[in-house]
Amino acid sequence: MTRTIIRNGTVVSLDPDVGQHDEADILIEDGEIVEIGHGLSTSNAEVIDAENHIVLPGFVDSHIHLAQTQVRGIAGDWSLMGEYFEHMLGNITGLYQPEDMYLGGLFGAFEKLYTGTTTALDWSYPNTLEHGERAVDALQDAGLRAVYTYGPPGDDAAKWWFDSDVGLPEAKIRDLYTDQIQDDDLLSLALGLRGPDFCTDETARSDLELARELDALATLHMGAACWPSSVYGDDYQGFGALEDMLGPDVNIAHGNHFAQEDIDHAVEQGVSFSATPEVEMQMGHGIPVTGKVLEAGGRPAWGVDVCSNISGDMGSQMRVGLQVQRMFENQAILESDEEVTGVQTTARDTLEMATIEGAKALGLEDEIGTLTPGKRADIVMVRADDFMTAPCHSPIETVVFQSDPSHIDTVLVDGEPVKRDGELQNPLVHEEFDRFVESGCRLIDEAGLDF
Repeated sequence: MTRTIIRNGTVVSLDPDVGQHDEADILIEDGEIVEIGHGLSTSNAEVIDAENHIVLPGFVDSHIHLAQTQVRGIAGDWSLMGEYFEHMLGNITGLYQPEDMYLGGLFGAFEKLYTGTTTALDWSYPNTLEHGERAVDALQDAGLRAVYTYGPPGDDAAKWWFDSDVGLPEAKIRDLYTDQIQDDDLLSLALGLRGPDFCTDETARSDLELARELDALATLHMGAACWPSSVYGDDYQGFGALEDMLGPDVNIAHGNHFAQEDIDHAVEQGVSFSATPEVEMQMGHGIPVTGKVLEAGGRPAWGVDVCSNISGDMGSQMRVGLQVQRMFENQAILESDEEVTGVQTTARDTLEMATIEGAKALGLEDEIGTLTPGKRADIVMVRADDFMTAPCHSPIETVVFQSDPSHIDTVLVDGEPVKRDGELQNPLVHEEFDRFVESGCRLIDEAGLDF
């Protein structure tokens, strides 16, 4: 049995029954949080000094495309219906070789870990089974907890998108799950469904039925601005053919243009929503779904989405998503000729959307998302004594508003330190770096893009 004790930190558990504690300890045994308290025994335990640190659950990114990491920095001026569909889905994605999937996923996962994200849903476009295998290899080699999402191949947009009648490749998905995911405690499977926005009704339903046969999360891109206007005209029909199949195993990415009644119905059925506010506001998806989900009595989870566009740092999504929602809440008050005398959505709310709400969206709330005895030890330690973070009057506000990735000192996944003293511990960060850069340069060159 391996024992680790995190000693003398400000513990922000986000578990209402555990609470928040100053100068507290966390005892970990074989990757599980066993006890949170004061003066815990350190017998036969490795000690991690957390003095002057805020200790909290690792962030959960509920929607990201990790394989785009080596083409980061190309989409900052792109719109979704313009350059992104043309260049990324219609060109670059089809050029990926299996090693490109590996290298993009590996360094995307490293960025996640470095910036405090311990779990991510990796929405993947594997052109072949080998592409999928190497994408999963990357997650395993990096040490990230992940939900690997097998989406439609990226080599033929005309075949797999718009009014597609081709179902997801069931045999390949089953092989990948059996061979690489089933027995890995850090990995689980999701299916990336196109839904009725991007395939026939029959195909949308059969893909969701396949996800349920595999006991896999079904996650769909749905309800963003481009789809109702350019695919279905002005009469957007919400969930369409899937309306009677909704449930807690369905996750919607974006959802910007669903009507409030659609959101109400979905939340009632247990559907989760992943908002990716920074990308959505740039690329023309529309207003983030956050307010509608809150109005329906639910809470969204945050995600980064396309790291060809923005940083993989979840802290940015916490801040952007929170302040955009506050803007709309405040504007509604101002338009009613009232004064804004307080905020409605809080710093704790947005932190929970980046942790426990993400865990719920991925079906992992019994394992991660809060610091709770019995859950896995996915933990982040944030320096509170830096000149940019001190003095720390409110640990949650310090994490949300004052800290950045440079303040994330230590990260544990399943009790194993993957970042210590501000440095990633995995030697592949250095060993594979040149190949990673070369992969990105080759993809951009073959795509014929000039930057």
